[in-house]
Formats: sequence, structure tokens, C-alpha cells
Amino acid sequence: MSTIWQGRLDGEELLYHRLFQRVKEERNYDNIAAGDFALHGFAVDEGVRRNKGRQGAKDAPDVIRKNMSNFPVILPDFSLLDFGNLTCEDGNLENAQNNLAKNVSKVLLKGGKSLVLGGGHEVTYAHYLGVKTAFPEQKIGIINIDAHFDNRQPENGVGPSSGTGFWQIAQEGPINSLHIGIQRNSNTLKLFDTAHQHGMKYILADELFFENLTSIYQRIDELLDNVDYAYLTICMDVFNASIAPGVSAAAYNGIFADAAFMHFYRHILKNKKLVALDVAEVNPSFDIQDRTARLAACLVNEWLMM
Repeated sequence: MSTIWQGRLDGEELLYHRLFQRVKEERNYDNIAAGDFALHGFAVDEGVRRNKGRQGAKDAPDVIRKNMSNFPVILPDFSLLDFGNLTCEDGNLENAQNNLAKNVSKVLLKGGKSLVLGGGHEVTYAHYLGVKTAFPEQKIGIINIDAHFDNRQPENGVGPSSGTGFWQIAQEGPINSLHIGIQRNSNTLKLFDTAHQHGMKYILADELFFENLTSIYQRIDELLDNVDYAYLTICMDVFNASIAPGVSAAAYNGIFADAAFMHFYRHILKNKKLVALDVAEVNPSFDIQDRTARLAACLVNEWLMM
């Protein structure tokens, strides 16, 4: 791992610190203190394969780590523990998801904050399951920044995939979710109908502009005010291909990480109920100059330094 967490060394004093100087490689969950960030890499894209997407996202966690390494640390008591990568053996996606869920649950029960670097968006069901395992009697709110609902019913003989996470979650009881960045040309009428049937709220990509921030804030707060804990998942294919070319399914009319986006994104991150965050679908095989990985790293860093 030491070959991944590297950066510019300006000095050893706290004022000089960059992220790579503050990361601790860890394997013992008992060493997590309240408020610590605990990082897992979900080096898995079996769900993308099943969903007929472009494979390669399993290689993303370490690339994102490298792009995180050089960010300055602006909080004196910041702590990030890296628990390494989970993989998918013999195509057993369900086992990989359960393994991540168990580890995430351990983090949250120790009072830590769970950060996961995907991997495909099959990470959603795994991460949510970890939160729900830790807090079984609590109401969990999910914010999904994505062009897709990912609420497709699993195909017979194929099983769960990167596109079925929210359908799986909905089968376990009432779902409290808000999907931001939904594209009309990326979701069939059936997927919109499924969203309506399960009460999945959404904000279309066309609605994400600066003058509409008041409405966006209101809809975010409506979700977060009525849950006990919140989980945020970001599928990088929500962004325009010019700034995020390295994804499993490129979106040529996707959104931009502009002022409007950063305003409502930071509004979510500031909420004290947020205990889990992941980024998904970065695909280094198709990236250009690490644009997508760098953007993912920046989005993660916003939470780390909030």
C-alpha cells in the first residue's frame, strides 16, 4: 500500500501535511475511534459484467487512492484508516457484497464513517446492507447521484448486477431514497414506473441549475429530515463524458461538477446524519489522464475535509 499512498513531502509538521501522510493502513476494526474515516476498496465489477457494461472498474480503487494522496489536510484531528481492497472470487458477487457489508457494519458500530471506493455500482446494495446491519431499527436515507435509477429487476439466470441495487433494497421494505441527476434517455418507462411504485424520489438532470438550488435543497432536506442515518452513493457516469470519460457507461449529455452541483453536494456532506459515502463506476481502462479518477478523488476529499 505504501507504493500507492505517496505525494509531495513539504515537511513533517501538521501545517505541511498532505493526505498520504495521515493515512494509516489498518486491519483491526477495534482500532477505529469515533469520527475516524474507514476506507475500503471494492475492487469488483462482476455486476458491471452481468449488466453488460464496460468492465474495468475493479481496478479503480488504487487509482483513486493515488489521486487522493496529494490533497492537503486542513483538519488537525483528521484520521483516515485504510482497510485495503475486497475482491470478487470466482464471480461470486453476492459473497463479495456480503463481505463488504460485514466490514462496513463493524466500522459504523465503532462510531466511524464508512468510505468505499468502487468498483461497479453493485457496491450500492453492499454498502447499504452494511449500514442497515449496523442500524437495523433505524430509518436509513439514501441519496444516489446517478444518471440511472439502478432499480432493474435481476434477470433470470444472471442474478443481481450493477443495475439492480435499488430494486434489491426495495424488496427489503420501504425505501427512502432521492436520486439526483436522472436522465430521461437513460431509463425506460418501466424504470420510472418502478421508481414511482416504490416511492423513489428523483431530480432530473435537467433540473440541476443554479437558479433551482432552493428547490433542490428543499428536496434534499425533505429526505434527510425524516431519516436517522444517511448514505450517499455517487455513480461517476452521471457526469458529462468530457470530464468523466473513464466510466462503465459514458454519458455524453451528463451533468458537470459546476457551481450549482458543488453547492448542493456540499449541502449533503454537511448533514450530520451522513455516515457512509462511496464513488462507483470509475473505469481506468477508458479514462483520459485520470480525469475521472481525479474527479472522484476530489468528491471524496470534500467529505474528508468537511
